[in-house]
Amino acid sequence: MITRKSDREIAQMQAAADVLVACHKEIAKMIKPGITTMEIDAFAEEFMRKHGATPEQKGYNGYPYATCASINDEICHGFPRDEQLKDGDIVTIDMVVNLNGGLADSAWTYAVGNVDEAGLRLMEVTKKSLYKGIEQAQVGNRIGDIGHAIQTYAEGEGFSVVRDFTGHGIGPTIHEDPHVPHFGLPNKGLRLKEGMVITIEPMINEGTWESQMDTNNWTARTIDKSRSAQYEHQIVITKDGPLILTDQDKE
Repeated sequence: MITRKSDREIAQMQAAADVLVACHKEIAKMIKPGITTMEIDAFAEEFMRKHGATPEQKGYNGYPYATCASINDEICHGFPRDEQLKDGDIVTIDMVVNLNGGLADSAWTYAVGNVDEAGLRLMEVTKKSLYKGIEQAQVGNRIGDIGHAIQTYAEGEGFSVVRDFTGHGIGPTIHEDPHVPHFGLPNKGLRLKEGMVITIEPMINEGTWESQMDTNNWTARTIDKSRSAQYEHQIVITKDGPLILTDQDKE
């Protein structure tokens, strides 16, 4: 079932998103060669709790951590670990914040030290593809318009779009209908209506789009060991256009 959120629910999500954005901004300052994703995970959980929030991912279907930390060829749901990040790595930190029942979800890919030109370009195209998708999140458009915009742009730049993981509705639980694929045909799928809250979170690969699952049954990685990047925003469909709850650029 797809629910349209009330103004009160959206305000709760925005409050959670404000905590999430502040946490991501602090993580951005921490990312450097030598730090571990386990240290980042511990920081994120402590940051949330200091702000009266909790890590919604922790315990979700048995997931054991407050964040997902996906390095280089890991597409998503990477486990935080004690292995130090190396100069030239890219790492995606994904988290869901619960503040008084309002949920906020956002992932961001970070450069660790000096990343090569190809890696930086992967990050740039992935981020731009996110905003291409958000542009299509308009009342009256369809889910397929979002995916088509992302796929057309990313593939046009020589990259591939992960098929096995999608954006989704959110609130009051992490994953709700509708699924929001990052590929597809225009004018196909569910029509977007005012009050829907969804995530758009393209995962873009240097090589093939195909993925394989690690033995932990959580972490997905590229089958050809090529790098993957991901940027995710949580947005509200409004009559005035998409409202980005997890915007890192607003004051």
